[in-house]
Amino acid sequence: MSDSEKRIKHAFEEKTWNEIKTNDSWAIFKIMSEFVEGFEKLSRIPPCVSIFGSARFKPDHPAYIAAENIAFELSRKGYGVITGGGPGIMEAGNKGAHRGGGVSVGLNIELPFEQTDNPYIDRDKLIEFDYFFVRKVMFVKYSQGFVVMPGGFGTLDELFEALTLIQTDKIGRFPIILFDRSYWSGLLDWIKTTLRDQYQSISPDDLSLIQVVDTVPEVIDCIETFYNKYNLKPNF
Repeated sequence: MSDSEKRIKHAFEEKTWNEIKTNDSWAIFKIMSEFVEGFEKLSRIPPCVSIFGSARFKPDHPAYIAAENIAFELSRKGYGVITGGGPGIMEAGNKGAHRGGGVSVGLNIELPFEQTDNPYIDRDKLIEFDYFFVRKVMFVKYSQGFVVMPGGFGTLDELFEALTLIQTDKIGRFPIILFDRSYWSGLLDWIKTTLRDQYQSISPDDLSLIQVVDTVPEVIDCIETFYNKYNLKPNF
């Protein structure tokens, strides 16, 4: 490569790097705006429970039906319901809350596929996000419990985010309920035999952060039992 070619290459790389730095700096303002909108809207909601699960399940899927009934029963107990705002289990959660006359919150995120907001969200409680990490802060800050239905990578991400924050005392403890033992049994066996027993990379007490159930009444009982001992309050 000639000296002139090297100078051109260096100038191009420097220009590109400067553009990247500039774009990163401006992104701060978009991130701040998402935090501000989320805090302002969600600070006015009552105690809520978040329901997570696959976006791919249709209304006739057993997990969809269970999620809708869980949300309905939660609304009858005075809890609002927060979901990711999209289809599948998220739609089921908002649908159940809407059917029960409860608060129905949707934290939607823009994705290249599958994620459009569902029609059962209270229109003044629909928030659109570009950033997953901002959205996850909202779930954790404004939820009084997580109900985790069968789902994929996104569902696991939300589950382990909450477990990590509670384990490290970054947030106060709240109920984390896994629905459908048959779905979660393989993961839980691996956590017990590999993480806890073989590698000791978690403590035995960490498993107490999770409750596993198979029925709608069990979900409601877990949440009600927990909050008979503690006052409802934000987690930060």
